[in-house]
Amino acid sequence: MQRARRARIILGVDAYRAWAQIDLDALSHNLARIAARTGPAVRTMLVVKADAYGHGAVAIAHHAQLCGVRAFGVGDSSEALALRESGVRSRILVLGTIVEEEASAALRHGIEIALHSSDRRRFLQELARRQGRMARVHLKIDTGLGRLGVLPHKALELLEEIASSSHLELAGVMTHIAAPNGALDSYTHEQLASFDSVLAQARERGLLRGVIHAANSACVFTAAPLYDCVRPGISAYGVLPGALPGAAELEPVMSLHSQVVFLKDIPQGAAVGYGSTWIAARPTRIATIPCGYNDGVAWRLSNVGEVLVRGARARIVGRVSMDYTCIDVGDIPGVSVGDRVTLVGAQGAERITLEELAAKAGTIPYELSCSVGKRVERLYVGGEPASERDWLTPAPAREPRTDSVTPPRASPSHPSAAPLSPTGHGP
Repeated sequence: MQRARRARIILGVDAYRAWAQIDLDALSHNLARIAARTGPAVRTMLVVKADAYGHGAVAIAHHAQLCGVRAFGVGDSSEALALRESGVRSRILVLGTIVEEEASAALRHGIEIALHSSDRRRFLQELARRQGRMARVHLKIDTGLGRLGVLPHKALELLEEIASSSHLELAGVMTHIAAPNGALDSYTHEQLASFDSVLAQARERGLLRGVIHAANSACVFTAAPLYDCVRPGISAYGVLPGALPGAAELEPVMSLHSQVVFLKDIPQGAAVGYGSTWIAARPTRIATIPCGYNDGVAWRLSNVGEVLVRGARARIVGRVSMDYTCIDVGDIPGVSVGDRVTLVGAQGAERITLEELAAKAGTIPYELSCSVGKRVERLYVGGEPASERDWLTPAPAREPRTDSVTPPRASPSHPSAAPLSPTGHGP
């Protein structure tokens, strides 16, 4: 089972080469802001695929249950089963597709499955019949993303097939919005018009069952139709790409840190990094941090990215390598081995955001948070009161440093929500 770690205290030494601090109080805040926008009649299915966008799906899901979330969206069945194994009993929907070898375990554990085709309908019907159970499915209609889902003109036929299947239960009908700016893009309205047309016809024929869901983070914050349920992902973690309205309401959940492990004074003309892409224009001091593109420092930040050291910005110099990154600290007084380096987050008055890094790297914030590697420790702060539940285990501690930002707020572990029937609660 995946384990989450809590921040504790150790004398004067940061205990990890690299760590991501995950603020559960910020997650609570963001979920509350989402709920305020959707209203009490619309339920939330929190998207925790890709290890909750790099934040740690098990810990995020357990805390989200304490915040009232009763359904989760994942990318594949392995992610769903990991949540079940950790004790998550809320509804879990595989938003994408599953391979046939995964389906049996998914049905046994009450995982709901997106349905895209008649072939997959026949397969799930037969598998569920052999297991003697009902398979809960969500029909996915491709209204314009072009990736997965039945086309609108074939959706009614597939709904009729589901209705006539003895071991399938229609738990929902869904679509996937293509535009990254939600309702601010006319294409979103075209997609939803197509979706609404299918829903209306299905309702007339008595084929509509379960929850209706389409809205992602961008749709929630741009006043798109919300239907019965919304599927926020990146906004729950404190990011709204493209400066969408409401971005200022959110708090970043993740910050990413490392520490200086080596310092070297170099002369003018000295080269740094693979390919000698950076040459010192003056004598300076180079600090090496044990954090590279395997840990979430995008290779495209080579020679353009910045980090924070002692509350000041320092430029990444040379190419980011797999395990290490070099930074120019020649203009920052007093830098020492062991100093904290913040790659995402705040030190003093300075802050580096995922959005800033994504712009410099020519990518999107999603990619950066998802790329935070497995060897980066996740340290969880904030959250609910202490409990004997062991889904969170204590972590080696860290001590505040006079040269760094306020250290993680030590907070004991908290329980998961009381066990829930996988099919008995929202969304």
